[in-house]
Amino acid sequence: MTPARVRIVEVGPRDGLQNEAAAVATADKIAFVDALSAAGHAVIEVSAFVSPKWVPQMADATEVFAGIARRPGTRYTALVPNVEGLARAVASRVDEVAIFAAASESFSRRNVNQGIDASLEGYRAVCERARAADLPIRAYVSTAFGCPFEGAVDPAAVARVSAALIEMGAYEVAVSDTIGIAHPGQVPRVVDAVAARVPLERIALHFHDTRGTALANVLTALQRGIATFDASAGGLGGCPYAPGATGNLATEDLLYMLDGMGIESGVSIDAVAAASRLIGARLDHALPSRYLAATFGTKAQRHEDTKTN
Repeated sequence: MTPARVRIVEVGPRDGLQNEAAAVATADKIAFVDALSAAGHAVIEVSAFVSPKWVPQMADATEVFAGIARRPGTRYTALVPNVEGLARAVASRVDEVAIFAAASESFSRRNVNQGIDASLEGYRAVCERARAADLPIRAYVSTAFGCPFEGAVDPAAVARVSAALIEMGAYEVAVSDTIGIAHPGQVPRVVDAVAARVPLERIALHFHDTRGTALANVLTALQRGIATFDASAGGLGGCPYAPGATGNLATEDLLYMLDGMGIESGVSIDAVAAASRLIGARLDHALPSRYLAATFGTKAQRHEDTKTN
């Protein structure tokens, strides 16, 4: 049954900005998060406490958390790769942390320099310390629909990693299409495999729109009963360790479909679009959101023209 309400996890400030080549000022990141808070988001992934050597765009995570205006009813979360990152997150008063494992061995080694099983052992230590600090834990499973290095990924492998993350303490697992290769024929197979080992209400989906299928995938997943989806304002995004990965599913595009279907989210599409325009003015490229292009295309084009004339 299609859910009457969907929970959106806004990942624009972290997954959206992490792959931007040009540095984004800390003040602009803070303003972006504050604008997304004003849109009514219940969850915003603000930054990542990772090595600035490998992801320089996230080097100011502590400063961003210190500067945002925390709206009651919104959880401000961060990605952490290890116990050191967790310690920084705790010091920054995050509301929740996210960990990330991969369903393919090659991607795991490229992303965290460890095989899958070794990475899971490390995350057990992170989960133990997070629970001791009373921090909720969310988990991602990367390359759940395909790997840039290995190709097809067995849904059973996705289910195994998902179940391991839930067992070690994650309240939810975001099954992630890291390179935007998923299609509606594939979504039920992966969702059903994971749901055989993880309760459906603890499964979220994270789609990239590399091949233009993200909304079709969401629609298919809705019909499967999935009620939590990650999205990125403006369609920002890309993974530094996934060749060919482009933007995430745009929050505005998702909201336009959900609103049209009468599915509640509690998030204002106009306010999200305003947040996207705010951060888009600080970037050196147009945002990929189709909703933004359709509703603010003229303004966006004028902005690009002023930068090239």
